[in-house]
Amino acid sequence: MKKSVFIVFFLIGINFGFSQATTEFFYKTDVFFKTYVANGKVKYEAIKNNKEDLLALKNMISTLVVSKENTLEYQAFWINAYNISVIDGVVAHYPIKSPLDVAGFFDKITYKISGTSITLNDIENKKLRAEFPKEARFHFVLVCAGLGCPPIINKAYQPSTLESQLTQQTKKAINNPSFIRVENNKVNISQLFEWYKKDFLQKDASVTAFINSYKSDKLPEDAKVGYYTYDWRLNETK
Repeated sequence: MKKSVFIVFFLIGINFGFSQATTEFFYKTDVFFKTYVANGKVKYEAIKNNKEDLLALKNMISTLVVSKENTLEYQAFWINAYNISVIDGVVAHYPIKSPLDVAGFFDKITYKISGTSITLNDIENKKLRAEFPKEARFHFVLVCAGLGCPPIINKAYQPSTLESQLTQQTKKAINNPSFIRVENNKVNISQLFEWYKKDFLQKDASVTAFINSYKSDKLPEDAKVGYYTYDWRLNETK
């Protein structure tokens, strides 16, 4: 009987420890983004000159494991881990003009997260898109360090606010006239909608229908849609 009670308290202690660790991670991530992100851009030079803050987050995500059963916590963790790792990749090679200046930036360079080495592409495609194939809003919160990507926010994605944050960032991008460019009956949209077209057709009949589900001024049904070239210049601010 005593042994059973000990095991119960031992397991409770482990879960409490993990809960504390994830809470601390989200808190420190929030402080980091508030410090080093402004107006949708990142202060890479400031981070490079003060690496302790980034190193602290890297150390946390290297061992922190979040269960898929806790969907919102899992998604928030991996979204933040992706954005932190992108920043880490830029800072490691800074100064650069674009993430594409670094060979294998998305598909070869690995980061230690949850006890394993993983690329940015694998975070996006295996940890998030493959696990939640109907969630197209990921594309508006995973920030690739290019100006063509939706802007990074100056706060952490939190389990308690993730749903509203996903919707807010999607609406913000789609209602930005620089992201969805409308002129008369011609519409030019980001190549994100071309590269990940299947994601946007999970719930909607067309990419235009997906856009209109978040756009205040709806696109005309007969609009001619094209794609403008992605802007890979670094999303940097001083």
